[in-house]
Amino acid sequence: MLAGSIAGVVEHTAMFPVDTVKTRVQMLSAPSSCPCGSPVPSLTKAVGSIMRLEGLAGFYRGLGAMVLGAGPSHAVYFGCYEFFKEKFGGNRDGHQPLAHMASGACATVASDTVLTPMDVVKQRLQLSRSPYQGVADCVARIYRSEGLAGFYASYRTTVLMNIPFTGVHFAAYEAAKKILSELYPDQAGDDHLLTHVAAGGTAGALASGITTPFDVVKTRLQCQGVCGATKYSTSSVTQVVKEIVRREGSAALFKGLKPRVLFHTPAAAISWSTYEAGKSFLQSWNASHGSD
Repeated sequence: MLAGSIAGVVEHTAMFPVDTVKTRVQMLSAPSSCPCGSPVPSLTKAVGSIMRLEGLAGFYRGLGAMVLGAGPSHAVYFGCYEFFKEKFGGNRDGHQPLAHMASGACATVASDTVLTPMDVVKQRLQLSRSPYQGVADCVARIYRSEGLAGFYASYRTTVLMNIPFTGVHFAAYEAAKKILSELYPDQAGDDHLLTHVAAGGTAGALASGITTPFDVVKTRLQCQGVCGATKYSTSSVTQVVKEIVRREGSAALFKGLKPRVLFHTPAAAISWSTYEAGKSFLQSWNASHGSD
């Protein structure tokens, strides 16, 4: 859990600027208008717009909320994954994709309960015309106007997105790690950095691309009503998808695909390599201090 907590904070801090760009792009509600800033037609122009209008600090609005949520949620995430991987037989010899997918699904249900409230705060602060002054102000105003439910409006969508995301992610990671170990036996083992970077990056790219439509719905629900953004009468994923498609066309469900993949590919590599390195170090430390 400690290794997972460190991995989560390092991953999200390192990749936070890309996450900010993704959030801005996904909140473009129509080709002709954008309630939370000027329309941005490309990833490059999105970055240039933030830098020109807000400076470097604009990429890091909401970072405090993410750090507060990422540490505890990733501790739960990796702790549950290791527990269920052992329970479901994922540590047996050979490829065990179903065990890894099931373990990942169980892990995300638990971790999303911890992360979702801070993710809501983080995304609202990331908007270019965010009306909130900081994490505490955002938390207080959401609670006053929307109650506790306001922090979990997107929970169902988040779980529906993250179950296939983590299922694909963990299965791809474990499979890629085994394949790389078989191809390069001299670099096998849980302490080899390049194996974790390559396997983690592959898993992150694949899982993030597949689940982008769910992420668009999640972002819209978490930021609804802010800066004049569309407010939905339901948190039903199906109904929100229908509303987005009716207003903007089916292509809108893939807004932010590039920054999402650009985020998760290195983020997964950073997260897995940090986690595995931390786990290896802590296991060695425990073994050397076992007599104590």
